[in-house]
Amino acid sequence: MIEEEGIVVETTGGLAKVSILAKSACEKCASSEVCHPQGEDSYMEASNPLGAKKGQKVKVMVAPQVYLKASIILYGIPMTVFIAAAIIGKNLAQKFSGEASSDLWAFISGMTLMVVSFFFLRRYNQKVEKTQEYKPVIVEILG
Repeated sequence: MIEEEGIVVETTGGLAKVSILAKSACEKCASSEVCHPQGEDSYMEASNPLGAKKGQKVKVMVAPQVYLKASIILYGIPMTVFIAAAIIGKNLAQKFSGEASSDLWAFISGMTLMVVSFFFLRRYNQKVEKTQEYKPVIVEILG
């Protein structure tokens, strides 16, 4: 399970906006500036079944299956589309114009359809944002 600790900044209905705290392990990490830039807070919107209030320290969790599913959707679909479109584009280019420019057509078709897949994923994301399916959940109030 992916767990983070944070402080509730705002609550609305059954949701809470949580400011994620940098962990002690982050201090030694070379990429810590990417996750927690200095002077910038990172926020996460989480489901609030425990009724956490503003200012409380909470533990937020994302189930591994949700994280895996989201990763596959975000990365797997565009890469699969890119590879399939490149193969189809190369085969069609070889059939109609010969070997000379088939690699170029493979690249163009792969990139074009991958960009199109990002538009579809964006529309899917807008639909999913309205549901609780991929939202992290506050599982414990720490203080």
